[in-house]
Amino acid sequence: MKKFLDTISEEMMKAFEEAGYDGALGRVNISNRPDLCEYQCNGAMAGAKKYGKKPIDIAAEVAEKLASSKTFSEVEAVMPGFLNLKLDEKFLTDYVRAQMKEEKYGVEKNETPLKIVIDYGGANVAKPLHVGHLRPAVIGESVKRIARYAGHEVTGDVHLGDWGMPMGQVITEMQERFPELSYFDESFSGEYPAEPFFTIADLEEIYPTASGKCKNDEEYKKKCLKAVLDLQQGRRGYRALWRQILDVSIKDLKRNYSNLGVEFELWMGESDADPYIADMIKDMKDKGYAYLSEGAYVVDIREESDKKELPPCIVQKSDGSYNYQTTDIATILFREKDIKPDLIIYITDKRQELHFTQVFRAAKKCGIARETTKLEFLGNGTINGADGHPFKTRDGGVPRLEFMLREIEDKMYERLRENEESRGGEALPEEEARRTAKMTALAALKYGDLSNQIAKDYVYDVEKFTASEGDTGPYILYTMSRIKSILRKYLGSADGDYTPVDMKALEDCVTGIPDSAHARDIMKDLAMFPHMVEDAFNERAPHKVCSYLFGLANDVNSFYHDTRILTEEDEEKKKAYIALIRDALKLFEAGIEMLGFTAPEHM
Repeated sequence: MKKFLDTISEEMMKAFEEAGYDGALGRVNISNRPDLCEYQCNGAMAGAKKYGKKPIDIAAEVAEKLASSKTFSEVEAVMPGFLNLKLDEKFLTDYVRAQMKEEKYGVEKNETPLKIVIDYGGANVAKPLHVGHLRPAVIGESVKRIARYAGHEVTGDVHLGDWGMPMGQVITEMQERFPELSYFDESFSGEYPAEPFFTIADLEEIYPTASGKCKNDEEYKKKCLKAVLDLQQGRRGYRALWRQILDVSIKDLKRNYSNLGVEFELWMGESDADPYIADMIKDMKDKGYAYLSEGAYVVDIREESDKKELPPCIVQKSDGSYNYQTTDIATILFREKDIKPDLIIYITDKRQELHFTQVFRAAKKCGIARETTKLEFLGNGTINGADGHPFKTRDGGVPRLEFMLREIEDKMYERLRENEESRGGEALPEEEARRTAKMTALAALKYGDLSNQIAKDYVYDVEKFTASEGDTGPYILYTMSRIKSILRKYLGSADGDYTPVDMKALEDCVTGIPDSAHARDIMKDLAMFPHMVEDAFNERAPHKVCSYLFGLANDVNSFYHDTRILTEEDEEKKKAYIALIRDALKLFEAGIEMLGFTAPEHM
């Protein structure tokens, strides 16, 4: 079905045409002065110069054509030429009834879906996930879900860092500690051990040790760089050890990403691009794109429109090894061969913008990315502490992601028990309370991140994120829990029943003509859902989903406080109330699914 604003704009466009003006002037928008009207059209202002008339005269003529409109109950031409509008209640009700019967609540089926790859993990093998991995993972998962809801075909790729300096550092440190192992004997021709001699805990100690040595010991650093080169050139023992490091690390990464509610369709890394690199570099050299500069091969990426000079893209280092730019370009190559995407979106720290500018331009210039393939960088801001600097632990270290999640779970459990005491009702069983705290904590963490614009930095504030009031994840979930409680009582379920609400049993409840401003506000919110989905996808903006849910939650809670829902004596009116909050619950469910979390039955 047509989106809501498009539908009411059609009526206004027709009126402009009947009055002798260009129908395109009749675009209707939500009013920026809700104290004066619900919707407005400013077309008369835009048409005044074209038609040589006063805006107010054009507006008055158009308003006259809408005197008997079944879409608008009020159309007022006001100085200097605005059209202030109020919707007809029956029109609004009929639209929402039809919309809520649609599979995706009015989101139109996409006839030309895009094939999209989203690169949003970027974790390094042998390193634990930390605070810096939170935003790309959470944002990428939400952008992926929004794109799918909008009807596109989307693949999420973790794109592991498994082929560069970190791997060289881990291998070198292992060789320093265990030189007698067969992995480090170049003359060894037998079978390497089937099981690794290390655990994830070992890797988490080895990597930072090696990284620290590189900063202070130039000879050690040279060994690490040599290990990277040997690994990339296929040294047998290093490859065997590398595969074991991958197996141990990926198992742990999958566990941690799963706890964060993040799932990847592809678990590929920089190493998967390796088979393509040699031929790719040769092709770049043969065609004159890559040339020698200070011993390295580079591709010039400058364009005439550049306002500042950009350095060339290094595709092969002077020692013959490859860097992140090389593997990222080769990754585009194999994605083009295997997937043929229309769009590839990269989500990582905004400070990597230059890197991706170089990669994208080199890929396009060398014919690696098709002309029709759009390459897009979404740079996220940082998570800061109260001091405004990147968030760290009390001892100055980088916080591990699993510890952050555990902290916020403990806080949510504490708040849950405090709320139970203040209400004086029956407490949730321990297992149910822990499960609820876990679900709510994930909502608090994700909503706290996603409610900010992607490029903006924000302050990590556990107290704020876990609050049950205000623009927070728990507030959204509390509102949903309130709706579920009302629906269960309407259906005659016991208040302590933790089973999901039987939505099918509510099908005979039909939204009625709104008899209060709050009911009307909810219906207008419902009608705008498809617009929100479209905007959130087109602008890659999960914060628009958050903003929509927060507005809907405020309107639902205002309706709840001012309306007798379950005690309403008029049965048809009660059914209309129940249908209204049932439909709101459906859109809450769709919204939080796009954000990447779920809701408990009770809170």
